[in-house]
Amino acid sequence: MRQPTKPYPRMARVNETLRHAIALELERIADIESELSILTVTGVECDPDLKHAKVYLAALAPDQREILDTHRQKVQSNLAKSVRLKRTPQLSFEVDPAIVKGEIIEKTLRQIAENHREST
Repeated sequence: MRQPTKPYPRMARVNETLRHAIALELERIADIESELSILTVTGVECDPDLKHAKVYLAALAPDQREILDTHRQKVQSNLAKSVRLKRTPQLSFEVDPAIVKGEIIEKTLRQIAENHREST
């Protein structure tokens, strides 16, 4: 009997599992560090060898980056306990490039609309 095909590739499932687990860990840290209370994990992109993972956030101020860097080891340690993987990836935190591009497009559209209103 043939096994049903999986709807997602393995790395997509790993990325989603990591995203969820990291978001929970950041919530726990936000209880201590109020500056992190407004962070939103939009995605995780893990290397196929599981050595590195980029954690994409909706926004990331410089002070938030410093706090995340100080808590990175703790997040990775707790991640290793909560998610069963061959190895726990080293995390890096970045602003989601899709959100940055979306903000640029939105700003451009507002400027076009404003210029259109001024010319009519």
